[in-house]
Amino acid sequence: MNQHAAISDIAPPPLQTEAFARVDHWIFDLDNTLYSHESRVWPQVNERITLFMRELFGLDGMSSSALREYYYHRYGTTLNGLMVEHQIDPDVFLDFAHDIDLTLLEPDPALGAAIAALPGRKLILTNGSVGHARNIAGKLGILQHFEDIFDIVAAGFVPKPERATYETFLAKHSVDPGRAAMFEDIEKNLIVPSALGMKTVLIIPRTPDPFREVWEQSAIEAGHVHFVTDDLAGFLTPLATAG
Repeated sequence: MNQHAAISDIAPPPLQTEAFARVDHWIFDLDNTLYSHESRVWPQVNERITLFMRELFGLDGMSSSALREYYYHRYGTTLNGLMVEHQIDPDVFLDFAHDIDLTLLEPDPALGAAIAALPGRKLILTNGSVGHARNIAGKLGILQHFEDIFDIVAAGFVPKPERATYETFLAKHSVDPGRAAMFEDIEKNLIVPSALGMKTVLIIPRTPDPFREVWEQSAIEAGHVHFVTDDLAGFLTPLATAG
């Protein structure tokens, strides 16, 4: 059984660069993985999704928020639920949801240097859109380090953690999972990557994120979670010479 705890309660496995010695494909989730919650990116996306549903269904804010959560838990993403049950235009939804203010998102030169130094290919695998990923990575100053972005559209609107999404991604980019590492902020999204043979790293916030549930930001002790870190740049830096 998975055990949920704060990072101070469960020490992550010792960082062993030899564990990544064969890795030459570095795969990163986007939201809450490549940036910290202090930038208030994800809360804005949730607010925009809630507003979209208020306008679509004529609901109050609390009811719209509850419905958003219901679709998220049942279908993997709110978008997937809206497409299945209401046949909405996904492009309209994504454009609306990702129309946010990135003022608080600052460049991260340390992360950029760490990603640039990794041996091999770097890719983003996100349940968001390419446009959103480009905006975020561009503001962080790391976009140029990635070969490509695989988004929810490329996945045929089938979200992580569905196995088909990872298989489609691997096939499109000719990735050998035995030579790949996956970095994610949601533990369940690492189950399939681990089963496929990837090294997995769970990213948790350094300080509690008041806009997310506790289980979404806890260090987790599980067989499919190989490493846990609250400092992505610091974790990556020693791996530059691992491959």
